[in-house]
Amino acid sequence: MASGFKLQRVVNGNDNLENPAGIFARYGYLDDSTPPLQTDGQPTKTEPDQNTYLVTGRNPGGPTAGYDYGHRFLIQGHEVFTPSGATYNRAYFTRINLDVKDPAHRITLLNPLAPDATDSGVRSIDGSTYDPFTGQLLFTAEAGALGGVFSQSLKWSGTTAPAVKNYDGSMGKAGYEGIHNDKLGNLIIVEDTGGGGVTDNGQLTVIKQPNSFVFRFKPTSAGDLTKGKLQVLQVSVDGTPISFHDGGTAGLAAARDDALGDAIKALHSGQALQAKWVTIHDTAVDGTTPFDANAAAKAGGVGANANAANKGTPLKRPENGKFVPGSGFKSFVFDETGDTNKLAGDYPGAAERGAWGALLRVDLPKAGADTGTIKTIVNGDQAHASFDNVAFLDKNTVLLTEDRGETLHQQANALDSLWSFDITKPLDKINADAKRLEAQGRDPEATSDIGLKEIPPVRTHNDGDNELTGIHVSDGSTSTDGILGSDLPKNAGGWSPWRIFITGQHGANITYEILATGKH
Repeated sequence: MASGFKLQRVVNGNDNLENPAGIFARYGYLDDSTPPLQTDGQPTKTEPDQNTYLVTGRNPGGPTAGYDYGHRFLIQGHEVFTPSGATYNRAYFTRINLDVKDPAHRITLLNPLAPDATDSGVRSIDGSTYDPFTGQLLFTAEAGALGGVFSQSLKWSGTTAPAVKNYDGSMGKAGYEGIHNDKLGNLIIVEDTGGGGVTDNGQLTVIKQPNSFVFRFKPTSAGDLTKGKLQVLQVSVDGTPISFHDGGTAGLAAARDDALGDAIKALHSGQALQAKWVTIHDTAVDGTTPFDANAAAKAGGVGANANAANKGTPLKRPENGKFVPGSGFKSFVFDETGDTNKLAGDYPGAAERGAWGALLRVDLPKAGADTGTIKTIVNGDQAHASFDNVAFLDKNTVLLTEDRGETLHQQANALDSLWSFDITKPLDKINADAKRLEAQGRDPEATSDIGLKEIPPVRTHNDGDNELTGIHVSDGSTSTDGILGSDLPKNAGGWSPWRIFITGQHGANITYEILATGKH
């Protein structure tokens, strides 16, 4: 940890859930036998992802009748590994009851499951937030065409977990990850769906074609997420929108230009480009039949209502976003993970096109506006790469976690870090001024995993790292006036309502609070 900060453990991966059901009995591990335990005896890691801190006015209830769960909570969605082709779902939601000291009631399983449950009904949960207009927890599933947005009431009406609802008919199905409200009830939804390698000079490269989009859902009425318009962010260079090209139809050269052409270079150059939200699905027109949001973004709409002028701009695996605090919800940032491969970062022209990852900022003239500008404010390099979760420590300081992955870990001989960037710095100086807040090593559990991965044949389904994830800075407000981004964080991690949380994902799956020990 950087000087002036320390980690305080909140929960361990082995900690028991208050209300276990079937294989869902612990915070960081499944008690599973399918797929079988790996050769060192470790079960499937649940990979708790985005943290959401909430402070409620009253006890929201839980599975134990009459129990006082307190007023401060930390919410997670657990990704959970699902083998390719598997039809079952094992992701789940948890609530850490921060005011509760008794380990028997410290962590609550939120999914409504039967006691012998082996399927949670959802998969690969990554993002989470709280929607004060509906009183619902919102979760996102980064599972491609099996992904989407799910909701669950924060308040329990009895001792059975509230029902989980999907919004496949209004927000579509996609590899969604980051999700966040603005003050009008709109939702920014960030998609993380990787693309295929592009062919350059007749050779297939490890440079990935941008294949993800940033969406905005505008409900017809705040508080009802079943009706409204799904929009996609469209960026233009010299009046021409940047759109996705199918290599099979448009040709390999066009697909190559998506990753290595002039337009993506301009997008990552730091210059302000024109951006606008274009509608690709409207429940009033298209109905509420579930649809593929990624496909709609590429086509400019759904079915006969698709319009080529409304195609979205593909991006290099954006993962999360946050509104700039104090901007009145006129400005937000989102990060790109990039290609997570040193060969890509070193490829001629790829680094200046986001191969190492990037942070982009969208500025609108007013909250909810349809037009604005976009520019890159951080373009990653080998030392600062593969950005994942994002949070603001104050109005000028953004925190970015890394998710380099095992390939880049070994190529660059570096594990993941939590970086602090001053967004007032110009693009050509911001990296040199970055400060490392946390450097993440490998715990024994992850070390065992990576050992099994490195000995052919691969004998583990768990990732062999301790990815830093779930960075979250919040005062926990659950009011419509206190949505994250409304107020400036103050003394975060110190003696104030503002708290900082982070998780060492994979491995032992420990969630921590970051505490300030001095001036920072």
